Amino acid sequence: MKKIIIYTDGGARGNPGPAGIGAVIKEGRKTIKEVSAYIGEATNNFAEYEALIRAFEEAHKLFGDKLKKMAVEVRMDSELIVRQMQGAYKVKDKNLKEQFARVGQLVGALQNISFVHIPREENAHADLLVNTAIDKGGK
Repeated sequence: MKKIIIYTDGGARGNPGPAGIGAVIKEGRKTIKEVSAYIGEATNNFAEYEALIRAFEEAHKLFGDKLKKMAVEVRMDSELIVRQMQGAYKVKDKNLKEQFARVGQLVGALQNISFVHIPREENAHADLLVNTAIDKGGK
């Protein structure tokens, strides 16, 4: 079974404040797609979800229907979002509920998906993409 690993990160300077997202899609050790975007004023958690959404939109573009049968491991340094995606925590915030639902639509058909919490140090590439987006977008 083909496997991809998706690293995502989102952040805001302020909270809310200028926000950006970053995602890295890998096949083995090879990076096959990077996503970096400024998303305007948002909270950290909203940006984390937006990064997930954009990463899955790109994965769908890259793999189409094949994505459904692939192993997909999502690695994030946001324990809150990981636990919400695993079903361990409820999503209480109204804006996050909408983001959570959007992710659900994108991943609902996937047969082999997992969400893994990782330390910030292991998410440095996605974090760099976030900060680059905020630096460029905030000007």
